[in-house]
Amino acid sequence: MYQRILVPIDGSATSERALREAVMLAAGKAQLRLIYVIEEGYPLDAEGYAFIDYAALREAFRQTGERALAQAADIVRKSGMKAETAVLDVPGEHTARVIDNDALSWKADLIVIGTHGRSGIGRLLMGSVAENVARGASVPVLLIRSV
Repeated sequence: MYQRILVPIDGSATSERALREAVMLAAGKAQLRLIYVIEEGYPLDAEGYAFIDYAALREAFRQTGERALAQAADIVRKSGMKAETAVLDVPGEHTARVIDNDALSWKADLIVIGTHGRSGIGRLLMGSVAENVARGASVPVLLIRSV
């Protein structure tokens, strides 16, 4: 049975499904860690110049992450369990690598992550964090598909 389950959260319905699956797997016996990774993003104007304050953008992402984690932690609490939470901000690092590094440092034995079901050009251009986690993770990964 799994003892330490890491659940990346992004505030989507799919990540909530992954969280609920992780709670069932934990069955009150495993530890849960919920993380929100601040992804790299550089909003640019038509000429390729940044048009907003980078520090303000990072802070807005952090606040979004804290809200998403608070909602996720509430779901865990309502199930009678506890979870630790963390917003991870690692500029210059790919999201999947941040998730894997956190799984290693926390000694997770499972990552439960939702997929967003991108296909076609969206998948080609943007890739899939969940797919990259599954391909590169150092621990087993359970992918939860979107409905």
